[in-house]
Amino acid sequence: MKMLTKLFAVAAFAVPALAFSGAASAQEAPDALVKRISSEVLDTAKNDKDIQSGNNNRIMELVEQKILPYVDFERMTQLAAGRYWRQATPDQQKQLITQFRSLLVFTYSGALSQVRDQKIEFKPLRAAPTDTEVEVNSQVISARGGEPIQLSYRLEKKPDGWKLYDVNVLGAWLVEAYRGTFANEISKGGIDGLIKALADKNQQLAARGNGKK
Repeated sequence: MKMLTKLFAVAAFAVPALAFSGAASAQEAPDALVKRISSEVLDTAKNDKDIQSGNNNRIMELVEQKILPYVDFERMTQLAAGRYWRQATPDQQKQLITQFRSLLVFTYSGALSQVRDQKIEFKPLRAAPTDTEVEVNSQVISARGGEPIQLSYRLEKKPDGWKLYDVNVLGAWLVEAYRGTFANEISKGGIDGLIKALADKNQQLAARGNGKK
């Protein structure tokens, strides 16, 4: 889980790029949307004193407003569950989506407060105008130097615009990384065991966000 947290900390500089309006998202190329909006969200994270100080309510508010509507949590959960997804009942699938969504939100929110002097540089998009699934490649540059951090985003074009469903950080796809965790929990306690493990983790993260031990 620690490795996944580190990946998501880096991905914090990637995911905000998907906070765009529904009307514009259907017209603009995905890389153009990413470039345009990422600067807005990152600027907010850099300049908002509440976010910089780790104010959980303010961070969650930013995440809820700017990011969550543009992430396909159902597809992310389905991919992370892999072959076990079809073994889950509709109710179990719904619970998995809810708990996985919460886990990603908690982990991502914690990463937002770490944004300082980073900026994102994007590589040319290699996709046809008719493509409905694309991969946008970029890198995170820090003013303090060091090797650029490579980031890739997988997006799918839906009727209401482009939606993110996976992020590659330092050569590792987040969904694939979670797939191993999911499989391990399912092998120990079945689908319900995975749901409980995710719920327990979310309770720990919620308590930590509220300043509890």
